[in-house]
Amino acid sequence: MKSIDIPERVQGILDSVIGVDELCERLPSLTHISQMSSIHHALSDPIRLKILYLLAIQPLCVCVIKECVKIADSKLSYHLTVLKKGNLIEGDQQGTWIIYRITDLGEQMLTPEHE
Repeated sequence: MKSIDIPERVQGILDSVIGVDELCERLPSLTHISQMSSIHHALSDPIRLKILYLLAIQPLCVCVIKECVKIADSKLSYHLTVLKKGNLIEGDQQGTWIIYRITDLGEQMLTPEHE
């Protein structure tokens, strides 16, 4: 690895424990980092959190979600897409309807850590 200027205290700890190269190797894969970023992005908006809490109660169609969150169809579609990309919800086609439900990961994200 290219030599970089590191404060002496940090360098001493790195050398005695693992070193910079091994520290960098311990980073998660880019795939994992990307997945985590999608999850945190999905959880960063109050509307998306409200949708998650609704779906934690029961699976719902778009028309019911829209009535509860009071937003336009296009905005709701965007928020549902973000939640799906984060693997926090899934949509199941039932005839002409799509019924959304929270995933296990979505449930985990709503559960306080202390419980």
